[in-house]
Amino acid sequence: MSTDANLAAQIEGRARALGEELEKRRWKVTAAESCTGGGIAAAITAVAGASQWFDGSVVSYANRIKRNLLSVSREDLDELGAVSEEVVRQMASGVLGLMDANVAVAVSGIAGPDGGSDEKPVGTVWIALAHSEGQEPVDIDARLFHFEGDRAQIQGQTIAEALDMMLALVREHPA
Repeated sequence: MSTDANLAAQIEGRARALGEELEKRRWKVTAAESCTGGGIAAAITAVAGASQWFDGSVVSYANRIKRNLLSVSREDLDELGAVSEEVVRQMASGVLGLMDANVAVAVSGIAGPDGGSDEKPVGTVWIALAHSEGQEPVDIDARLFHFEGDRAQIQGQTIAEALDMMLALVREHPA
């Protein structure tokens, strides 16, 4: 099996496992995606029965969408850039506030082949998780990744890691 086929199988398996764990808890999940362009939502909705634990997500490729829909600070976008810890945390909090969900993931990165810099090379991705047991997020965690490969591989690795992070967070809470 090729590396790309392995990654696709991992994504499918993680999405299925995430759905099973969410269903046990009667929880819902959502996403705010930039560099993956809806890939996380596509992986989730590829699982039969996803409507039980997923209502929707936001693809916020443009900074205007990050500001207007997700309430990301214009100052942070201008000063730190979209690929930053502060912005991805705000994206996660913002999408959690929009959706009736317990867990939100947000991703922002540079999938390439262009757009990288010395400070933020291609493959730089921030992923944040927000968790809520009520109206306000209880916890927001963000992690920085440096993925390798072409655009599709970087996007695939980001999707797999986002699903894995959500699955780990959900499993931390009793069903």
